[in-house]
Amino acid sequence: MAQRLKDKVALVTGSGRGIGESIARRFAQEGAQVWVADVDEAAGRATAASLEGAMYAQVDITDSRSVAALAKQIGERNGRLDILVNNAAILDMTPYKDLTIESFMHVHDVNLNGMVRVTLAMVPLLRKSAAGARILNIASVNGIRGSRDSLSYSTAKGGVINFTRCLASELGPDGINVNAIAPGFIRTRMSVLPDGSVEQETDWFKYIYVKHRRIPLAKGGVPDDIAGPALFFCSEDSRYVTGQILPVDGGMMSTL
Repeated sequence: MAQRLKDKVALVTGSGRGIGESIARRFAQEGAQVWVADVDEAAGRATAASLEGAMYAQVDITDSRSVAALAKQIGERNGRLDILVNNAAILDMTPYKDLTIESFMHVHDVNLNGMVRVTLAMVPLLRKSAAGARILNIASVNGIRGSRDSLSYSTAKGGVINFTRCLASELGPDGINVNAIAPGFIRTRMSVLPDGSVEQETDWFKYIYVKHRRIPLAKGGVPDDIAGPALFFCSEDSRYVTGQILPVDGGMMSTL
């Protein structure tokens, strides 16, 4: 292994399972000291225990005090942060007819405001990185396109995309690169539909995205498909890349 993140200190939120876990695992394999941060203590501790040199920290990204405590913990132990991956999020598929302002704001508090909270708390530590820090935000293709039953989720993820661009402009003078990945259909716990079926196994997915090639690669993805691009954005390979949004979707966005 090339160890492209050797001696880097990385924080990955929502890394107890799914995309966050795959990113944390890849970073650890590449030599990073990973902070596995998740509100789910059992999942977070299990992931951290499976990674060499990793540490678990419970954090609720909707709670400023919880986020501040995490920043203090990292600062006391490491004195700096080199990589921040804002991955923690929730899915919401509330139909418009059932939408309330309370449910809308809850999704935003996790998926957008939570990302902002974590970023604001960690930037002072990122500024102490010796070789130029990285922020990677996990957005969604639904933040780029419109879709039914996704008003809260897609609007929040759209905010993540422009937050990424604006933050890149703000932090460029500090030598901090900020980019985002917009996953498509990735098989995680969030891909389980309200009726218990899995998106990629439904007849409509197979008909539209596979048979008729709305996804040119004719298949959905898995969390490890996001880990490789995440490594690129958080390594020296992307030193002259900032403010960019990369769909990782099997080519779906090219067919719209």
